[in-house]
Amino acid sequence: MANLIKACAGWRIPHAIWCKTAAFALLMALAGLEQTGAETIDRPDVERQVKAAYLYKFGSYVEWPEQTFASADSPLRIGVIGEDALADELAQLTAGRTINGRPVIVRKLRREDSISGLNVLFIGQSNAGRTAGILAAAKGQPMLTVTESDDALALGSMINFVVVDGKVRFEIAPRTAGQGNLSISARLLAAAYKVASGSS
Repeated sequence: MANLIKACAGWRIPHAIWCKTAAFALLMALAGLEQTGAETIDRPDVERQVKAAYLYKFGSYVEWPEQTFASADSPLRIGVIGEDALADELAQLTAGRTINGRPVIVRKLRREDSISGLNVLFIGQSNAGRTAGILAAAKGQPMLTVTESDDALALGSMINFVVVDGKVRFEIAPRTAGQGNLSISARLLAAAYKVASGSS
């Protein structure tokens, strides 16, 4: 971990906590996602940073249909609803970086904004009451939906964050992803806290 922390210095991140989170993201890139969130999350800002790192790396473990992107260098668009601070973290983390060769665009979404054209959609806890409706609007689209609400997989989310023993983990519903013509890597499934029963 020490070498990873040192490597973070080149990321132009000013404080130690964020550097530690950047190291988590680098660990994911090198050795899968198992190490991310491995340390206890004891403050909301640290939890938010770890979730941002996960959101960045999820895109490397998902395949979208070929027709999703107009060209090989079309951007991958991530929308964030109800969690502006996480959107800011994610924008900082992805600035100047790519996912599978694609630049990343992070959008903060308001209640009235369309989700059309997004490749990844994160629905924050503050929008838990609207989660079912938002997921219904995303259903069938090639859009990776990520949530942080109880029972979100049953509502149609593809990936849901959970905190287990003070650590950020995630659960996956690969069948729901398949309904959007998305393919989730076996490496991501192996790193999940839970894969929804009956999923394929």
